[in-house]
Amino acid sequence: MIIMARTDPFLENPVEIQKKLVAAIAADPKPARIMHICGTHERTIAKYGIRSLLPAGIEVLSGPGCPVCVTPDDDIDTAILLAKKGLTVITFGDMLRVPGTEESLFDARAEGADVRMVYSIDDAVKIAKEHPEKEFVFFSIGFETTIPTTAAAVLRGFPPNFSIYTSLKLTPPAIALLVSDINVDAFIAPGHVAVITGTVPYNDFARAGYPFAVAGFESYDILLGIKMLTDQLKKGTSFVENAYVRAVKAEGNVIAQKMMSDVFDVSDVEWRGLGIIPGSGLVLKEKYKEYDAGIKYKELYAPALEKIREIRAKKKKNCICAAILTGKATPADCPMFGKTCKPANPVGPCMVSDEGMCHSWYKYCRD
Repeated sequence: MIIMARTDPFLENPVEIQKKLVAAIAADPKPARIMHICGTHERTIAKYGIRSLLPAGIEVLSGPGCPVCVTPDDDIDTAILLAKKGLTVITFGDMLRVPGTEESLFDARAEGADVRMVYSIDDAVKIAKEHPEKEFVFFSIGFETTIPTTAAAVLRGFPPNFSIYTSLKLTPPAIALLVSDINVDAFIAPGHVAVITGTVPYNDFARAGYPFAVAGFESYDILLGIKMLTDQLKKGTSFVENAYVRAVKAEGNVIAQKMMSDVFDVSDVEWRGLGIIPGSGLVLKEKYKEYDAGIKYKELYAPALEKIREIRAKKKKNCICAAILTGKATPADCPMFGKTCKPANPVGPCMVSDEGMCHSWYKYCRD
């Protein structure tokens, strides 16, 4: 397996680089369905109208690259229940507005629950230390990009009034599911995830015939990734190329990887829109179970959660976020998009975060 690295376009005039890349992609186009797995990629693609620059037949699909978008109802409902039972629930800002079965954490806070927003788990630990009389739960979400920060905090140790409820996801198993479920020719791998994992996790997909390009987040980064992939498809080759050499190494961040493996075990977890994916999640190792809010407070939330699941099973689902997250639909296919579903009043998770496809399309792609 050859890992290619090309000259970093960041060193040249970005406008000229973009023009050259667009012209090169259009010079000898071959129909291709390319999927990215990154909400930040989607935001850049939508903001700069990259799809409109590509020749007919080259389609760029959006996959499940938004952490809050793939967080399942069960995890959101559990966090809400813990807050309503008197615990202080702390999480990232986007997570507050993602709807669960009947409400969001933001709604629970409006009703009097103690729900707070932070920018890092270290901020949450600091708050807990300042208020030893209260019980705190950090609702930990994210992909490989942010998981090491949680692992590092666990290794440092928590105060006795602090625990975490994990909803952490690994991207390669989700890609494996997408490969088996949808018609895709090649993939743009998320640059920030690859900073941690390196390029090695994508080698098996390339061996199976799927070209991969790891890309950064500027418009020219993504265009370079698309050019790499279209070149491979025209030649009938499939390997992993690195279009983000200024940040990504083949081996990734081995220190962060070790922290993750020291703290977490791999598990089967649910992704919103994709179901349960084997080996795609992380749970605390046995020696850290004292920090696991899902175990520590199970008696508080479990009975009510069962009732909420019954309500959920009876509810009619009009949101098509599941299809959008798997590249089977776009926001334009949803009858609620831009009407009853807007950033100020999101019906589904894809409209909440600026990494969600619906949010990006609402902001940049409406007529």
